[in-house]
Order: sequence, then C-alpha cells, then structure tokens
Amino acid sequence: MDQPLIEQCQRGNAFAQKRLFERYANRMYRVCLRYVRNEQEAEEVLMTGFLKVFRSLSSFQDRHENSFEAWLRRIMVNEALQHLRAMRSLPTLYTDEAMSLQPDPKPLPDSGLDADLITALIARLPTGYRTVFNLYVVEGYSHREIGEQLQISENTSKSQLSKARTMLQELLIKQGYETNIRRTH
Repeated sequence: MDQPLIEQCQRGNAFAQKRLFERYANRMYRVCLRYVRNEQEAEEVLMTGFLKVFRSLSSFQDRHENSFEAWLRRIMVNEALQHLRAMRSLPTLYTDEAMSLQPDPKPLPDSGLDADLITALIARLPTGYRTVFNLYVVEGYSHREIGEQLQISENTSKSQLSKARTMLQELLIKQGYETNIRRTH
C-alpha cells in the first residue's frame, strides 16, 4: 500500500514525489501509449498527467487498497483524451481512418496470443476504434461513460466497439490466428 508515500507527497516532499513517479511511470506510460500512438506524445501526456496528479493529490482520498492506482489511471486516460482532442483526433475520431503502416508483428510458431501481439494489433486500429476499445475493454468504462467522455452517443460507442472488435479479429486472422471475439455491449 502506498498510503505513507502518498501522505508524504501530499505534504510536498519532493523525494516522495520522485519515488511515486518512478513507481507508476512505466504502467501509466503504457496507458497513455494505448491512446496516443506516438511515443513522444505519450511521454508528454504522461508528464502532464503527473503534474495534474501532484497538483490535485491533496484532494485524493484513499477508499480501498487499489484506489490510488485507479485514480491515477483515470487522470492519465483523461489527459490522453484531452491530448487527442487538442490534436483534433477526436472530432474526426469516428470516420474510417487508414490503417497504420506499421509492419505486421510476426507470431511465433506454435505460440498462443501474447500481450505484445494484442497491444501491437490494438495500436493499428483507427483512433476512434482504439479509443473506445481501450475505454470499454481495458479501462472498464460503460458505454454511457464513454459517450460522456467523448461527447458521443451510447450507440456510437457501441458501434465503434463492434467495429474495433471486427477489425481486431480480421487482423488476428491475417496473423494466422483463428479467433472468436465475443460481442458484448
């Protein structure tokens, strides 16, 4: 539990802030990178997110063991969404974008799906599909919450998730995997 470290950060202890950043930076960077494909932009989102964390840490209230990380993750997701809006990715988020020109990751023979392959394939989804997929599947937001965050309807969120899953399934098949992605809304 990070409560003593959080309390030291709340009192403005710079060493504790550095330790807190080091403890969570890698995980939160991966969160940012799921939304913002460019590594430099993801680092920028991470740093801006941590500035907001340290500015508003005094308002954080520990409710249960994992509440700090959930609070931190929510700030990073919100910061990534704000970055996408600022870059004008979200207003055109719901149009079909061209697929990323990244090379296809090669599956290892006789290997099952791994996190790196799935992450690489999700990163190839168009921004709108990827954003809704991450918010729903990874972060656990409801379609109503996604709609509020992205200023879209619940039905648009559901549609984007369905299209993301279909595209992800097609990408998996191209990689030589047969898959049945459950369609739940």
